Amino acid sequence: MRIGELAALVGVSTRTVRHYHHLDLLPEPVRLANGYREYGLRDAVVLARVRRLAELGLSLDEIRDVLADDRGKELREVLLELDADLAGQQEAIGARRDRLAALLAEADPHPDSMVSPAMAAVLRDLPAKGSRFAEIDRELLALVDTVADPSGRARMLDLMRPLTEPDALARGHDLYRRLDELADADPGDPRVAALAADLVAHIPGEMAEAMVANPAPGPGPVEPVEDVDGGRWLETMYAEVSPAQAEVFQLVMTILKERT
Repeated sequence: MRIGELAALVGVSTRTVRHYHHLDLLPEPVRLANGYREYGLRDAVVLARVRRLAELGLSLDEIRDVLADDRGKELREVLLELDADLAGQQEAIGARRDRLAALLAEADPHPDSMVSPAMAAVLRDLPAKGSRFAEIDRELLALVDTVADPSGRARMLDLMRPLTEPDALARGHDLYRRLDELADADPGDPRVAALAADLVAHIPGEMAEAMVANPAPGPGPVEPVEDVDGGRWLETMYAEVSPAQAEVFQLVMTILKERT
């Protein structure tokens, strides 16, 4: 089958398939005489497995390890493990729906009311008031914590842990202040590039890798890569910020991509 047929069968875009090839998560298939890739059943199974593992919150390195183990197995074994992945995802979806049902049952639900204790500790360290960017982060983190499966929630908290150290918290509060100051600025303001560089220096290494692996579309000239795990955190943020603030994050993504 061709790349479009493979993508449609698994339920992803052709862009995602090419992205997985670029990351060496999906092996390159045999090419026909005309140069087109020719995919088989095992390619479809591997692609589906990659997609499910990403949705379950595994990092790229963890997915590579799983796929390396899969290569020595019979197709039936891989199919059984894919079925187990789907069963785990189904259970996680049920747990998320239970959390959402409890939130919807409240007369006046608040974004912080249903977060886990670990996430509640993170939210307590954000500026309590006065920072629009801190408010956006609070809402996004509360949402992700509410709807994420346990492995995805644990992965997010692991990525954020270096940012909860006292020195990092102080830098983070200063970065929030500088972002807020760009609310009415022009995207060409010299503070934009300086702030983007400081944000890149502030972002922990593993978090930077995750951001590059799972970016999101947004304004500006940067061509976005397909968001393979549905996070789209920047897409949500762009709807809430000014052009100069959005430009900061476009520059952050550009710098991170150049470093990988």
